[in-house]
Amino acid sequence: MTTSIDVVDGSTDSPYALTHLDALESEAVHIFREVAGEFERPVVLFSGGKDSIVMLHLALKAFAPSAIPFSLLHVDTGHNFPEVIEYRDRVVAQHGLRLHVASVQDYIDRGVLRERPDGTRNPLQTVPLTEAIQQHRFDAVFGGGRRDEEKARAKERVFSLRDEFSQWDPRRQRPELWQLYNGRHAPGEHVRVFPLSNWTELDVWQYIQRERIELPEIYFAHEREVFARNGMWLTAGDWGGPKDGETPEKRLIRYRTVGDMSCTGAVDSDATTLDAVIAEIAASRLTERGATRADDKLSEAAMEDRKREGYF
Repeated sequence: MTTSIDVVDGSTDSPYALTHLDALESEAVHIFREVAGEFERPVVLFSGGKDSIVMLHLALKAFAPSAIPFSLLHVDTGHNFPEVIEYRDRVVAQHGLRLHVASVQDYIDRGVLRERPDGTRNPLQTVPLTEAIQQHRFDAVFGGGRRDEEKARAKERVFSLRDEFSQWDPRRQRPELWQLYNGRHAPGEHVRVFPLSNWTELDVWQYIQRERIELPEIYFAHEREVFARNGMWLTAGDWGGPKDGETPEKRLIRYRTVGDMSCTGAVDSDATTLDAVIAEIAASRLTERGATRADDKLSEAAMEDRKREGYF
């Protein structure tokens, strides 16, 4: 007697097949649950930027209908976009989450850190971040870094071991075969965890569209007073711009990535809808950080140097 067996070939025509967004979501949810079961005091880095928003959305999905079993942490430079801070506080209140804020301004006021000549505070986030991790004894720290953003992030594992000084040593990275993650660490060490490692910027935006995730309006085209510096449009503000010879002008722009106002450049854009933003990104040949982040242009190894010191 011959028995016929239906083979699921993995094509999208199969009722059992996952789309690429389903697969990415499933992987991220698995990572969140793995950390919750393996670590004692995890925390999610949440700035109100699009990657951390997607990360929080995935965490809420991973543990629904229960609350997420960890708190949020934001390293506030004091030069953040007001729209993003307003969004951050509203989302925290909406979901009843616990938010820890490590303030760069507090460290400057106490004389622990000093303002940089260029006015940017992004490189100053490392000390507040590492001290917040030590103070609260966080043993796993979720970050929204993706491998497509920058070459130093491209070679970092999903579970990234940091030593007792929060420093990263690429030579201590562990294999992650078959999505098996090794979270073992010595007392004082912790693990940075990147659930979006295998996502691209386009994946993030397509997922935002599919899940109907609300974002700060800064990600869509709007009129703003900006000025040109080093080939980027920066926002005028109290942080130290513009300088003499830098003339502010109103332009129709949007932001692909959001960080400190002093180092986050805008792009000329008329994309006011998700469809338009996705079409714009699909046609782009520059990564978001390569196109709009001044802090990554300080040197060829700027990101890797900061990671070694304890940065995200």
